[in-house]
Amino acid sequence: MNAVSTEVNVRHLERGDVDRWDAFVRNNPQATFFHLAGWQRVIERSFGHRTYYLMAERNDEIIGVLPLTHIKSRLFGNALISNSFCVYGGPATSDDAGRNALDRAAIELKERTGVPVLEFRTILRDRPDWPCKDNLYVTFRKSIGSDLADNMKAIPRKQRAMIRKGIQNNLRSEIDQNVNRLHAVYSESVRNLGTPVFSKSYFRILKEEFGDACDVVTVVKDSEPVASVLNFYFRGEVLPYYGGGTAAARRLAGNDFLYWEVMRRACERGCTLFDFGRSKVGTGSYAFKKNWGFDSTQLSYQYHLANGYGIPNVSPQNPKYGTFVRAWKRLPLPLANLLGPRLARDLG
Repeated sequence: MNAVSTEVNVRHLERGDVDRWDAFVRNNPQATFFHLAGWQRVIERSFGHRTYYLMAERNDEIIGVLPLTHIKSRLFGNALISNSFCVYGGPATSDDAGRNALDRAAIELKERTGVPVLEFRTILRDRPDWPCKDNLYVTFRKSIGSDLADNMKAIPRKQRAMIRKGIQNNLRSEIDQNVNRLHAVYSESVRNLGTPVFSKSYFRILKEEFGDACDVVTVVKDSEPVASVLNFYFRGEVLPYYGGGTAAARRLAGNDFLYWEVMRRACERGCTLFDFGRSKVGTGSYAFKKNWGFDSTQLSYQYHLANGYGIPNVSPQNPKYGTFVRAWKRLPLPLANLLGPRLARDLG
């Protein structure tokens, strides 16, 4: 009779492992949409970054996964990130042995490749000896029910009034089959914030890769787009992720109406949780989400650093980038859309 091995092996994700990897992610409570194997293909196709998707196995059974992306930039530093372009990450495991094995493998990979920074985008701080970026990012998550009227009543009165204003302005929402209107609205919105825009092809690749788990909701006024957002769906959750509004959105309550429509459509789809995503404390985005009655949960991004390196700060609020942000806001939109993707690919 063969003895059952307790040894944990860590290896790289291979093409034949994808279904098993995703099955583990969908059934592991620590895992998120951003742990899905599809992100490897998205990141490599969209940005050309090298990825390392590590899986821990015991007796040929997956007990943990860790998606890592290597981003090396003169402007924004050199780091292995789990998971880049995503708000959540770090190892998702079924036991401590898997977590410890993936931690060791990630640190060994960092040292072998000469990368000075390893970043896990976790919610909980569970590595007390790792430096942690606290009090910067929070996430907003809230349960939603099957009854639309109850969901509306759960929204604070002032925010309900903004949604009703959008309704009174005869706004309506549509599901887009492509990303053209989304990119047009989003690019204007992020330019106004002083942030480089992602390429349209990145949004297109996201829709191609994730299929029915990704859609675009666009709000229109007299057939003209006012606001738009790309959403992800995972285990009964809806995650509005990339969104923005035109100059008319504030006057028409377009953004307020947009996220109500996302919630309404998600409710009809059977979703039970609304994930409003990550925001920086003290920003307009943070205040907007608080107005919906969502409680915030601090995100504790954790780092393993080479000697002499501190926690990186690539936030637009970093004074180092202040001049750049102010200049970017003044760029003509066509020029910002031309230059933006070359910079956004390294923001991670």
